[in-house]
Amino acid sequence: MNIRDIKIFQTVAATRNITKASGLLYMTPQGISKVIKNLEQECESELFYRRTNGLELTPAGLCFLDYANDFEARYHAMQNDLLHIRQQEKGVIDLLSAYGILRMVTPECIIAFRQAHPDIEFHYREYPDMEVERLFEQHEGNVAFSIADFDETKYDIFELTRFPIKLLVSQEHPLSRRSSVTIEDLKGQPLYLENSNFKIHHLISDRCQAAGFEPNIVFETCGFSLCHKMVRENKGISVTVDFITDDMSRDRLCLIPFSDGEYLWKMCMLLRKDDPISPAVGLFQEHVIQWIRGIQEGEIARK
Repeated sequence: MNIRDIKIFQTVAATRNITKASGLLYMTPQGISKVIKNLEQECESELFYRRTNGLELTPAGLCFLDYANDFEARYHAMQNDLLHIRQQEKGVIDLLSAYGILRMVTPECIIAFRQAHPDIEFHYREYPDMEVERLFEQHEGNVAFSIADFDETKYDIFELTRFPIKLLVSQEHPLSRRSSVTIEDLKGQPLYLENSNFKIHHLISDRCQAAGFEPNIVFETCGFSLCHKMVRENKGISVTVDFITDDMSRDRLCLIPFSDGEYLWKMCMLLRKDDPISPAVGLFQEHVIQWIRGIQEGEIARK
């Protein structure tokens, strides 16, 4: 048996149906049946009872499933450990980035690093910030860009830059005439907001609840652009940061600061404390810090 056979068995055990499993695995029912039969022969045990209403795990099948789940977890842990060894030995950057951060860091930063270090293998993936942290905690990737705050016992944290979170409204909205707002001004307002996989969602929700009301979130999304679109059409309000609105045009939009506390979007680079920093990661860390400094000092144009 191999890891593929284990996965097929787990899927059949979960669905209790060969046909359903074949749809999930993009295999023929005959192919799945053959794998199950071979596993039973190898184990010298019947793994499923064949019932008229589907399959049912036998005692041997239940035992096999426990070991299969443990084997799969160990297999993936082994893969991650081997990947980290390769990353250390060969020079690999495996970057997990929260949505929005590469808008600020800019793709040119990544391109310039690749051109300066063609011998370093480079990969990156983008996710909502809370998903980045979940994956990074599970030892995926060896560098992460995400939004503070973090567990300082687990990570070495390098703040890249920060922006105040502001209220975004249409010029036609009554709040557009205000020079500042408080969280109380969101009460009852139709709010378009990034979903619960984003820290900005929890920051705004928590502030509203602390003020004694639930935010009127009419729609949640994973894209800044939809929030901007709905606000521009004066269908509701949202929250964002300056540079994202600049990228999308401020036409018919107003950004208004909060005056009742600190509302910050802090962009950080994370390294795990339990991972030795490879030469490749060290080079990338220094490159990004210098690049952000160049943007802040006007030496590099953020396009």
